[in-house]
Amino acid sequence: MSNSNKKANLITPGYIVTFILVVCLFFLWSWPNTLNDFLITQFKKSLELSLAQTGFLPFALKTGYFCLAIPAGLYMQKKGYKAGILLGLILFAAGCLLFYPAASTQRFTLFLCGIFVMAGGCAFLEIGANSFVVSLGDKETSERRLNLAQSFNPIGNILASTAATLFIFSGNEPNAMAIETMKITGSYDTFLKEENFRVFPVYIMLAIIVIIIAIMIKRTKFPEVATEKSDGKKGSFKALLKYPHWWGAILSQFFYLGAQLGTWSYLVLYITQNSELGEKVAGGFVITNMIIFMIGRFFSTWIMKFFKPTRLMGTYAIINLCLISIAILGSQWGEAKFGLGLNNIILPVPFTNLSVPVGIYALILTAFFMSLMYPTNFASGVKGLGPNAKLGASILVMSLIGGALGSLAISSLAGSQWGLMAGIEAHQIAGGMCVIMVSYVVIAWYAFFGSRPRGPVYE
Repeated sequence: MSNSNKKANLITPGYIVTFILVVCLFFLWSWPNTLNDFLITQFKKSLELSLAQTGFLPFALKTGYFCLAIPAGLYMQKKGYKAGILLGLILFAAGCLLFYPAASTQRFTLFLCGIFVMAGGCAFLEIGANSFVVSLGDKETSERRLNLAQSFNPIGNILASTAATLFIFSGNEPNAMAIETMKITGSYDTFLKEENFRVFPVYIMLAIIVIIIAIMIKRTKFPEVATEKSDGKKGSFKALLKYPHWWGAILSQFFYLGAQLGTWSYLVLYITQNSELGEKVAGGFVITNMIIFMIGRFFSTWIMKFFKPTRLMGTYAIINLCLISIAILGSQWGEAKFGLGLNNIILPVPFTNLSVPVGIYALILTAFFMSLMYPTNFASGVKGLGPNAKLGASILVMSLIGGALGSLAISSLAGSQWGLMAGIEAHQIAGGMCVIMVSYVVIAWYAFFGSRPRGPVYE
């Protein structure tokens, strides 16, 4: 039978167990990314951070990725995927363990250091796991294969959101008058310390899980894959400059992470600012957001059998552009600025007696259409790079700095005069979400026009 008549393999035969083991890493690195979103609300209370200062939490996370992405790619080019993954797991666990001294001293900078180290470990994991999965099967099915692996990432998001809602959020949200009373009675410092100590147990538990998985991977034999053979050829940064679709993927991924992190980091804040819901109930909405994201991943993996992945991504980007517009215009801030009346559209919450503005639903629904963007960007960007795949992947992971810069841009814009509601001295996060709209325009451009593999493409 000729090669043209052979059915493309989703996963290389004989490597199913290896694939499952690597998929565990996708589950794992979702935890620090998701927990960080809850830390914004928690530290705003327990460390008395301003809205602008909260932007340093996603900044520390994505800067860790940015700074260690190229070292991770170079290390794996020399030592292989397994060695890189093990080093990433060690850094991951070390960052988690830093949360105990950070909570004990109530030092924001020490928390940021823990997040930075943890994120550096995640950079190793993401480069190794994403590149390995792309290579572990036929080229024609790379996007589907990576979307399938990434579909298990939201399961970690859901569990992390649940853990944060139950164990990090106390539900104790004193208003300004209550805080003044605690200061007068001398109980405020105790309150802050107790709130900070709610954070570290979740991270210690995560460190233990990471160490167990590292031991399992250490004892497992990894196959050599095509990008590690490459007929003796070594990748180079100079060679990467010849691939326009790779450059486009970096730009698209940069803006995608700005959109994703900018939405998720401030989801709890958006909900509490635009409804009467407290942090505990808002945390429940975040869990729903992650479930929708997971459903989107599995659905998109299935529908890719019938539609070109990049075209699907472009369509999703346009839909999210519309949804973000509704979230902005349907917020209290949008109503104060533009007065279109969208904020007056109230929808019931299923199985409860609660109702929330339509903007909250619109913001949460963007998770479904975000779901395929990261893996599709990644797989499209490294397609055809051959021996340059590891270095290309490391630069793609560096583009995650877009999440940090996007979040800082959103929080800074929201914290400026633009973020003020008419006649009310309170900065609203919806005012900064215009940044997210720009991101989806760039993603749509790459999906429809920039993603076709070009340059000296390897078969």
